[in-house]
Amino acid sequence: MEHATPPAAAAGGVTATVDLSPAATDLGGAHHLPCGIKQNGGAPVSDYFKPRSTGVEVEGVRVEEAFFRGRKLQGATLALPDGYRGYVLEKKSGGKDKQNSDGEVSNFVARAEFQNITYWNHDTTPSAEDSLPRCFHWLTVANAMHKPVTSEELANMSAMQNQDN
Repeated sequence: MEHATPPAAAAGGVTATVDLSPAATDLGGAHHLPCGIKQNGGAPVSDYFKPRSTGVEVEGVRVEEAFFRGRKLQGATLALPDGYRGYVLEKKSGGKDKQNSDGEVSNFVARAEFQNITYWNHDTTPSAEDSLPRCFHWLTVANAMHKPVTSEELANMSAMQNQDN
């Protein structure tokens, strides 16, 4: 069972646990729309939302188009970087969330997973300068800055701290 829990939150903050083990449904892809949808339940989305390729490529980005409530959307599909997976999460209901001295604890469970995401713009053509593709650059920076720590290094650090005390 895979769980993801962030470090302890600041006083009064929210801490969350995420159960990734039941993510059996593979969506292949997900969509990020530039709007809020106040719907909580099933909907025949594929009957109405029909993205299609435009055959246009801008700055190396293939442009797609779709319409949502009569508004034209232009989008692009991005594959998640190697080593990353996307999840659709649902807040667990039933039973109380545990509360601790750090604040509230929310529990989530994975309902599906995806390997690519299509983001949509209202009034602009997708480009490499859009916020979502630029966010993926931070993952590269984080990987470059992270150096895995070996058990020997941990033991050495612990020994050095004990000498200082």
